[in-house]
Amino acid sequence: MLRRTKIIATLGPSTDDPVMLDKIIQAGVDVVRLNFSHQTADIHQQRLDKVRQCATYGQSIGIMVDLQGPKIRTESFHEGKIVLNEGDKFTLDASCPKNAGNQHCVGITYKELPKDVQKGDNLLLDDGRIVLEVKKVVDSEIHCKTIVGGKLSNNKGINRQGGGLSAGALTSKDRADIITAAAMQVDYIAISFPRSAADIHEARKLLEAAKSKAGIIAKIERAEAITNHEEIIKAADAIMVARGDLGVEIGDANLPSAQKLLIKKARDFNKVVITATQMMESMIDNPIPTRAEVSDVANAVFDGTDAVMLSAETAAGKYPEKAVMAMDRICREAEKQPMARISKHRLERQFNRIDEAAAMAAMYTANHLNIAAIAALTESGATPLWMSRINSSIPIFALSRHRSTCSKVTLYRGVYPIEFEDIFSQVDALTANQIVVNELQRGGFITKGDLIIITKGDLKGISGGTNSIKIVCVGGECFQDNTDN
Repeated sequence: MLRRTKIIATLGPSTDDPVMLDKIIQAGVDVVRLNFSHQTADIHQQRLDKVRQCATYGQSIGIMVDLQGPKIRTESFHEGKIVLNEGDKFTLDASCPKNAGNQHCVGITYKELPKDVQKGDNLLLDDGRIVLEVKKVVDSEIHCKTIVGGKLSNNKGINRQGGGLSAGALTSKDRADIITAAAMQVDYIAISFPRSAADIHEARKLLEAAKSKAGIIAKIERAEAITNHEEIIKAADAIMVARGDLGVEIGDANLPSAQKLLIKKARDFNKVVITATQMMESMIDNPIPTRAEVSDVANAVFDGTDAVMLSAETAAGKYPEKAVMAMDRICREAEKQPMARISKHRLERQFNRIDEAAAMAAMYTANHLNIAAIAALTESGATPLWMSRINSSIPIFALSRHRSTCSKVTLYRGVYPIEFEDIFSQVDALTANQIVVNELQRGGFITKGDLIIITKGDLKGISGGTNSIKIVCVGGECFQDNTDN
């Protein structure tokens, strides 16, 4: 059984060995993530080159670049770390030198922070492990009282509970990194900390100016992004439920319902959705996941997520291959359950596009007939994307002459890319169908006697032109008259 939920693995020191990189790809990685918060562009290019070398002939591995976004962090401590106890006074000082932090104060990277907070605000440091209550703001200094103490070391993140920080989503570094990512010909760029659709539109303009058609992933990690989630989803090509910072800003108890809402809305708007952060975090140091992590991954699959993501588990963990293998087997088992295979999505809606209607009709037919596979001949990948919004256990093969389309659909739930030479304008319809059948048989996906659905457009090479659905029997007559006499 092909796994439908896609696995994203973050590259890092633990995967730099080509042998390990090949192992995680063979274990089931569909998309790799290059985290531009760390390392240089040259190192990321070297990692990307290795991925393309490791991918076997005909195999498509999607490439995602994750932009750093605004760094709202503490600066460094002179001694490397301090310990704050409940009730301690502590100051965040925008004018404090970089490495001069001590038991009483520390510098901050975001110099506008004193203008964004006021008395009574709670600031959460290091993913909420430390909580400071703002007592007063004096010029560049934010005077706080420690509500929840603990060890505080260098360069820890700062969030305001409830959101409201004014830092823009795209920094000067991000704008330069978009140009770098475009030159690397990546498939997706993830925008960190967007607050509204305007942030997505700005990123798209920068991509277009750099001659890139990369899809944009909006990382939902601010409280404001929850408020504006519909406009952000509509503006982006995909969203990521980035549960680290999001959980800090909206509160951990509100995170599960937010995750379910975002997954449902993304699917409603025919957009891709990724569930990320701490999915298998214990496997950074351990060879097996906790039972809670198993349930977390499975529940994301039940909710309909397109992809689940590994971060430090593969980038810096001790067991990158085992983490991918564990996620693979959890997803496969979850996908066997009826709740992951049955869908009523869009059954009562009308469609405005012929290709969208064709995609929905193909899925309805496939789910109500003994169909072994769907083959979508596609230019842009739009038809298999629409198909993938319908829960099903039937594999969808996206056959495209464009390598970029094959790479992009690696993120779509239940869609499997096949790079395919466009020769259909040279043959008749019957021969074209047989060519598709032969390709799927060659991959071992179908066998004699199977029924498959083929979707395509009459006009070759036209994006959005799908207008044809064909049910094909593999190797002969499949239908029998079962009517009672």
